[in-house]
Amino acid sequence: MTSSSSSRQRVFGLDLMRAIAILAVLGSHILYIFPEQYGGVIPLLQLGGVMGVEIFFVLSGYLIGSILLRLFVKEDFGMRDVKYFLVRRWFRTLPSYYLALVLNILLVIAIGRQLPENIPYYFLFLQNFSSGMEVFFTESWSLPVEEVAYIIGPLLLYVVVYAFAKAKKETLFLGSTIAVIIVFLITKLLYHFTTPTLNAQQWNINLKAVVIYRIDAIYYGVLAAYLSHKYPNHWLKHKQLLFALGVILFFGFQFVLGKYSLDPVAASFIWDVIYLPLTSIAIALTLPVLSSWRQAPRFIAVPIRYVSITSYAVYLLHYGLLLQGMRWLWPIELLSFNERVGYAAIYFILLFLIAGLWYRLYEKPMTDLRDKHFITSRYKH
Repeated sequence: MTSSSSSRQRVFGLDLMRAIAILAVLGSHILYIFPEQYGGVIPLLQLGGVMGVEIFFVLSGYLIGSILLRLFVKEDFGMRDVKYFLVRRWFRTLPSYYLALVLNILLVIAIGRQLPENIPYYFLFLQNFSSGMEVFFTESWSLPVEEVAYIIGPLLLYVVVYAFAKAKKETLFLGSTIAVIIVFLITKLLYHFTTPTLNAQQWNINLKAVVIYRIDAIYYGVLAAYLSHKYPNHWLKHKQLLFALGVILFFGFQFVLGKYSLDPVAASFIWDVIYLPLTSIAIALTLPVLSSWRQAPRFIAVPIRYVSITSYAVYLLHYGLLLQGMRWLWPIELLSFNERVGYAAIYFILLFLIAGLWYRLYEKPMTDLRDKHFITSRYKH
């Protein structure tokens, strides 16, 4: 969910990818302002909420995988590099997460609702580690997936580089990545054969949003990072073909599922085991085009960049805090459709204004601490 703050290093295609992801998530949650609406674009907006997070996962894996690979192939890769990698990730992700968590807790107390019993788990990113989470700060479900993936990657590489000291590092990186993907495909198989799917909501809560079934989503992006490094000529030479294949696979699969009414109950194996990995692969296939799309006209690049750099703040603020807070202060139940359209417009304006302030005044200053001497002197070679 996070984004680099350096404008000099920004890639428009990846900013666009991140912007599409967060806008897709917002498109699905805006339906809470129009709960009586059915048909039309509603199913597409609902699908967008799922797909937005999947895009974030693959993009995060690609960016993190690129960083990890550069660290790993150094001759002196060791625990110091692992610690430095993790500290840099945590300075970017943890401060905003914990502030949003505390604000969610305060909001729930303020409106007189009961906090879930497993609140301590949220501070350890364990709220959805092996089972569905409580109806509290529900948008946080994806963050433990990313945090666990961040930890698994460097630690696994640290182990294999000593266990297989004579092997080529690039081979070890590839093998480790594929091993992680296989392990978390197996967890989905185990879920399928042990847990009957009763409805789509159960699938959404108990599989799609549970850490032990989702780590592979990040590692398809890591695999893409490896391939872009190992085969840069093929990565660029065939980028249009791969992009077209990814788009066809992405939308074609959704079309087939809809046309033949293959829901999580009627086609549980497809949904439990195939749907999410295939979606991740389709998204990863678009990366050769998007990662090489460096620039765009300023009138397009500037708003896309703004949405991109504020996407983490938007994600943390958009539902549990701002939308629920607005509905508490300004209930929507008696509003007409036109009034709700105005309500939604105010919501979007407030969201991106607050997210911009959050990024500028809190997220970026906290992230920048990782480059201070007291951090680099302790962890960086």
